[in-house]
Amino acid sequence: MEAARAMGATPMQIIKKVLLPEALPGLVNAATITLITLVGYSAMGGAVGAGGLGQIGYQYGYIGYNATVMNTVLVLLVVLVYLIQFCGDRIVKAVTHK
Repeated sequence: MEAARAMGATPMQIIKKVLLPEALPGLVNAATITLITLVGYSAMGGAVGAGGLGQIGYQYGYIGYNATVMNTVLVLLVVLVYLIQFCGDRIVKAVTHK
């Protein structure tokens, strides 16, 4: 940052050309973890009546004694989390300057 300032960069140029590219991998990684956490919370919320995949798994699978539905919902949630993590890792790798 000091080098950019010494070369005459404006504060906005320092943010756009120095700070943001350095922080971008960490920001994308944090967004990926947050999105995965939200998927988990939404699945848990379904168990208390909030709707979504969690409610389907709980209502038809657990309460209805239908192991196929429960396992299908579980596999869908695991695949969803895996896809989010995979895409997040690919984006982090693309924006990393190493």
